[in-house]
Formats: sequence, C-alpha cells, structure tokens
Amino acid sequence: MARRLRPVAVLLSAVVGAAVLGGCGTGAMPYPPSGIDELVIPTPSPTPTDFVAHVDNPWLPLRPGRTWVYDVRRTGHPDAVRTVSVLTSQTLIAGVRTTAVRSVLAGPGEQRETQTDYYAQDTRGNVWWFGRAGVWRAGAEGAQAGLVVTATPRLGDGYRAGYETGRVEDVVTVNQVTPDVKLEWTSPLSPGSVVWQTLRRGIGVVERLDTSTGEHDTLRR
Repeated sequence: MARRLRPVAVLLSAVVGAAVLGGCGTGAMPYPPSGIDELVIPTPSPTPTDFVAHVDNPWLPLRPGRTWVYDVRRTGHPDAVRTVSVLTSQTLIAGVRTTAVRSVLAGPGEQRETQTDYYAQDTRGNVWWFGRAGVWRAGAEGAQAGLVVTATPRLGDGYRAGYETGRVEDVVTVNQVTPDVKLEWTSPLSPGSVVWQTLRRGIGVVERLDTSTGEHDTLRR
C-alpha cells in the first residue's frame, strides 16, 4: 500500500534555464505553477553544474553542523522532541552533491524515529528535494527531484516537491509570504490531509502541523 511521504521538520525552488531543466518526466507531468518561471518541476535530468555546494536560501539555510530542536505535541501520544541536524558530509544523488538533513523524533518510552532527507540548491537560490534515505532517491526507479522553496517565494506559487509514482507525489503551495513564508503540503496519496510549514527568514522552519497525525512541531526559542 502506497504511503505518503511527509516533509521532515526542517523542511522542512527563479529561472535555472529551460535548457538545464527542460523536458518532462516519463511518469510525472509537471505540476502547473502560478509563477515559477520556466522551471520543469519535477526535473527528470538535473545538471550538476547548475547546483551550488551549499544551501544558503534565507528561508531554508542548511549550514553544515547546524541543529534545530522542536517540541512536538501529538494527538493520542505523549509530547516528544524532534532534533534536526545538517550533516557535514555530502551525498551524491543523480550526479548532484546534496546536503543531508537528519531528523530524530524521541518520545518517552518510545524507540527513536530517524529519517534523513537530501537537498540541493540551484544557482538561482531555489532549494530542491532529492530524496529520503531508504525510501526514494532522485534518478532511481524513475524518481525525480522536486522543489521545496524558491529563492523568492510568491503567493500562490505551486509545484511538486518530488515525484515517484505511488510513493512520493507531494505538492507544495505558497499560502503566505510575509512576515513568514507558509507552505501547504498535500498529496493525492493522502486525500484530505495537509502538512503546514512556517519558514522564517534566516532560521528555516519554525513551525509544522501535520493534520493527519496531529503532530505539531514548534521550534524552541
């Protein structure tokens, strides 16, 4: 049974050029955007030279070694703590050097839940999601990298966050741009479910709410 992938708490993409990200994927039609200039999202063939070494987008800065700690309220479960860390080593995916971000959820008397996601930033400052360890990876089995956040988010922008048929079909919509950016994550694999993320300039994700699980992450001050 296919399950929807939910964006990691740190999560949580300006023109790269039609020649760079041109063409459609074999399994995913690009999600029609409302203002994402000329990008093909998801992209079936990322060009490594169109990505930079590190992710420094002001809405999702992923400096190696940086850590965020979130208090997590959960429906039907005790409160927990999520620790999100940017790893110092990079991972090569589809020819692109990606930044690995590890999330660890720890609740009282529970086994820790760990997941690692991979991101890369293009030369225009857009941040792309390249996969999740052990689940999906761009360039493997038809999976394609998608957009997480643009260099300059605009109200109403919509795009795929990644694509692999029946595994990851998330779509992101920008619902607010000031003073913080608010992203709405939905998927046809989980009808009626929404994940809300609030991104703050210079910090990254400060709040996350998953309506299907009741998990509500709040960044510690």
